[in-house]
Amino acid sequence: MLETADLCSSSIKDSLSGRTVDVRALLHSASVATIEKTDHCESLVGLTKRQIKICKKNLEVMESVRNGAQLSISECQWQFKTRRWNCSTVNGTRIFGKVLSDGTREAAFVHAISAAGVAHQVTRSCSSGALGRCGCDRTVRGFSPDGFQWSGCSDNVAYGTAFSKSFVDARDLRAARGRSSARALMNLHNNEAGRKVIEYNMRVECKCHGVSGSCETKTCWRALPKFRLVGSILREKFDSATEVQPRTSGKRSQLVPLNAYFKYHSDTDLIYLDSSPDFCEQDSHKDTPGTHGRQCNKTSKAIDGCDLLCCGRGYNTRTEKVKERCECKFYWCCFVKCKECEVDVELNYCL
Repeated sequence: MLETADLCSSSIKDSLSGRTVDVRALLHSASVATIEKTDHCESLVGLTKRQIKICKKNLEVMESVRNGAQLSISECQWQFKTRRWNCSTVNGTRIFGKVLSDGTREAAFVHAISAAGVAHQVTRSCSSGALGRCGCDRTVRGFSPDGFQWSGCSDNVAYGTAFSKSFVDARDLRAARGRSSARALMNLHNNEAGRKVIEYNMRVECKCHGVSGSCETKTCWRALPKFRLVGSILREKFDSATEVQPRTSGKRSQLVPLNAYFKYHSDTDLIYLDSSPDFCEQDSHKDTPGTHGRQCNKTSKAIDGCDLLCCGRGYNTRTEKVKERCECKFYWCCFVKCKECEVDVELNYCL
């Protein structure tokens, strides 16, 4: 597959092939803003032959792929901003570092969120008319058992998820057939979990029609879930991820729970093979920065609390001036006007 590591870092190690993957062509500011020619696909170092072929046949979709990668990075950093591992960049360039080289929970989440990001952005581009080869989902027609009429522009999630599957999964599909297929199988499962979260959380949006705003008739359409919701669900799946191990039955390999007493994972559950490091200290081999200097919450008992985030090392407290809105007044009709005040606040930082 095109791992999120491939999509989102300037140089990280591909755990399956041992090659160093450079994908600045997709995400760095030095890259072309839009992939407009087939030879641009050849310049995207790190793509498999299958992905280059897909790229050449779908040039107009590649900008949505790049936007999906950026969306997944932002969402990962939002969801994990208070945790020891916070999807950080290393030296401002390497997104996620090399932590994805192992089959950890973190790798599972990144694969899921990036596959979801590509599916989400391609689907949105379809509905907005930005892509000539797809548009609204015209299969959603007729009357619902709930009494409304399907109409409007339903988001074409089938096209978005299908493109994500063909492009993002391409790297791991061949590896999944080999003897050392456990990591590839893990990646493919988590990719699909990210896409399924989108499919299972499609919203129904409606508009009423009638005299004086009445709702004599109602037309509805299917809409994508907010990506923040997708990220939140996948973060919950991260917390409850299932540790698995490979099992071979004949020529077929599959991943089963490591503990036989654990329930079998569903199609939206995340799975992992390797235990995660504690991320407390800087690790140059994994490109993880540690938690020294991170801001923590001394009143919290959760992972953002100073005890856990600082790994028991303690913390410093210092007073800083911050600007915030104050003396807000409501004016009819209808806006709120505020002043900007400087206040002293106590902030805590890990030792």
